[in-house]
Amino acid sequence: MKKVSQTQPSKSNDQIIVKEENRILHFKGNKKNKEKNRKIQSLVLFRSGQEKGEQRNRAKILAKRMAQTISYITGSQLLPLKRLPNIAIIDVRDDERSYDGHIAGSLHYASGTFTDKISNLIQDVKGKDTLVFHCALSQCSFCTLPPACIQLSIHRVRGPTCARRLAHHLEELKEETGIKNILVLERGFNGWEASGRPVCRCTDIPCKGESA
Repeated sequence: MKKVSQTQPSKSNDQIIVKEENRILHFKGNKKNKEKNRKIQSLVLFRSGQEKGEQRNRAKILAKRMAQTISYITGSQLLPLKRLPNIAIIDVRDDERSYDGHIAGSLHYASGTFTDKISNLIQDVKGKDTLVFHCALSQCSFCTLPPACIQLSIHRVRGPTCARRLAHHLEELKEETGIKNILVLERGFNGWEASGRPVCRCTDIPCKGESA
């Protein structure tokens, strides 16, 4: 039997033209897709920038509110909360912390050098959204005292004053710190101890949280 040679039919001009048109359409389609993807990416980046800007604005508004209204928390309210992972207690007393004892687990940022170390404090409380400040008595801040009383009351107002300094600092920052609440312990450390609440007398820095 004779083998019949199978030859591929030659492509007509119409087929070649159609194929070329398809290739051009495919190329145009890819170009459109790329352009579309670029627009989507630009929109995503724009929205992301908007969200970051909104977050910064929200943080500024929150910090401004905190600076205007520093709230107090009582010792009985703080006692069951102080071990929560989102709360940090900031002791701004000066030398008396070393011989009077302190609230277990509290961080020490002496009022005399507080302003210079605010950045360190913000790093130390990363992951915390609530800070509770206290000094010896944590009484009213300078803004509510007559000038003649300020010098006499300097050791009573360290807690509220440092709390306000931090709030004002956060107001000026352009980044989110996660700090949402700044509180002051009512009656300060003296009131805490006088009520029979646990006091730590360790000399560890930072305090390991053991109470006596």
